[in-house]
Amino acid sequence: MSGDTHEQPSSHDAVLYEVDDGVAIVTLNRPERLNAWTGELGTGYFDALDRAAADPDVRAIVVTGAGRGFCAGADMDNLQGISSGQGAEGRGTGDGPRLRSERHDYALTVPKPVVAAINGACAGLGFVHAMMCDVRFAAEGAKFTSAFARRGLIAEHGVAWMLPRVVGPSHALDILMSGRVFLASEAKEMGVVSRVVAPDELLAEAVSYARDLGRYSAPWSMAQIKRQVWGQLDQARTEALEESNALMRESLRRPDFKEGVQSFVERRDPNFEPVVADA
Repeated sequence: MSGDTHEQPSSHDAVLYEVDDGVAIVTLNRPERLNAWTGELGTGYFDALDRAAADPDVRAIVVTGAGRGFCAGADMDNLQGISSGQGAEGRGTGDGPRLRSERHDYALTVPKPVVAAINGACAGLGFVHAMMCDVRFAAEGAKFTSAFARRGLIAEHGVAWMLPRVVGPSHALDILMSGRVFLASEAKEMGVVSRVVAPDELLAEAVSYARDLGRYSAPWSMAQIKRQVWGQLDQARTEALEESNALMRESLRRPDFKEGVQSFVERRDPNFEPVVADA
């Protein structure tokens, strides 16, 4: 992987996208609304994930928010329209060729690691999207809430499937049924996030972690491991073992295996083959 690649930021109005040394940085960019989710933001976010997935120079993705928030959930103007019968049920989250407006687990389908850098308020639909990332870092003092039950809603868009698998049923039920606000320190204790860092160090820490993934881990291996972890959660142990054994046999025949061993012996960084999403 090149160590000096840098792509200047580009904008999808509500979403910023840039590539720096193999890491795509996707920034939700409605800071005046704490990056509340709208159709424009949803379309921009999914487009950014597609763009990163298709770029062979991108090895990992970091998602964060501009300003003081990560994502404060669905825009309240949209919610008020829906509650009064004036809005669509889908909340205008952006329709693509794969009906992405119904796939708020879309980040799980990207064959590259997606790291959330949760810089502030993470609520409702924003909480869903944070949970659909593979790894989560949070700034000290960042606030979390599912909020759904306090709005008369259910646990939306697959978060009731994901959350108990990350933190266990008891913590998941607490978070989802109470809709209470909890801080990054408690999020770390429950396992919602992996690391809590100082706010001014958060993005650099997440990007450094993502960069190390791209530098030292084979993209094909990470794509398969991601698919194994999420896909095998509902498989029987014997089925998962059979699948893993088949993948292991395949991996032993791949150039990445030879390169991984050779780079270790030669004490140098590996030069693994890139991965892009299927068209």
